[in-house]
Amino acid sequence: MALSLAVSPCPNDTFVFHALVHGLVPGAEPVRLTFADVDVTNTAAVGGGFDLVKVSYAALPWLLDDYDLLPCGGALGRGCGPLVVTRGDGSHADGDLTGATVAVPGDRTTAYLLFRLWSAKHPPARIEVVPFHQIMPGVAAGRYDAGLVIHEARFTYQRHGLTALVDLGEWWEGDTGLPIPLGAILARKGAVDPAEATEWIRKSVSMAWANPAASREFVLANAQEMEPDVVAQHIGLYVNEFTLELGAEGYAAADALLGRAAAAGITPAVKPLEP
Repeated sequence: MALSLAVSPCPNDTFVFHALVHGLVPGAEPVRLTFADVDVTNTAAVGGGFDLVKVSYAALPWLLDDYDLLPCGGALGRGCGPLVVTRGDGSHADGDLTGATVAVPGDRTTAYLLFRLWSAKHPPARIEVVPFHQIMPGVAAGRYDAGLVIHEARFTYQRHGLTALVDLGEWWEGDTGLPIPLGAILARKGAVDPAEATEWIRKSVSMAWANPAASREFVLANAQEMEPDVVAQHIGLYVNEFTLELGAEGYAAADALLGRAAAAGITPAVKPLEP
């Protein structure tokens, strides 16, 4: 039977997993693909819903008993952090969101964890979990005072008349000197050998880089109405050296994030992650 794989339809995931999904990786097991936003996979993974799954690093404390973290295929990097956006009227320009209603894309996302760490001294009055595509229009329409946005919103928020209150990636990097750990790839224990899965995914990444044209149709078909230039920017930002190998710096970034979250009482404590 095919292994179940769940990733987002975002260009970085479809680019990375194109070869594996389409049976082009020599020696790899066949996989059955499900597309789901990361806030969905964070929850589905708790019940062991998939053999290979993309989740938020912020969700790892609830998942590591049942899954192995793979050292490749995920999303880490610099200059790629979530943004807090507001209407372009100067409101909350000082960064104080006391009394504000903020829309976020999921309560166990790395974006929301970073937001909670950043806003700890001036937390908003209300948080609403909103489908990602509704956040920027909702802020622009005044339904929310601010929104936490990710992915391609880095390139498009100005189109909604919004301004960036803070780049949480810049804040994180400035405070820690480390890249920001966003999305992780997990392998379900007992269902798939993590060393084999790592080899398959690394081959899939390398094949995508070697022949970007091969995945273009698949990427664009699932890119949720993104223009080709935004798709290219998205892939260029989120598919990087950490996608191929977390390395010591990638593991240090994940440990720093989860350590700070546990110290703040936001997530359960976990043992340091190891290669």
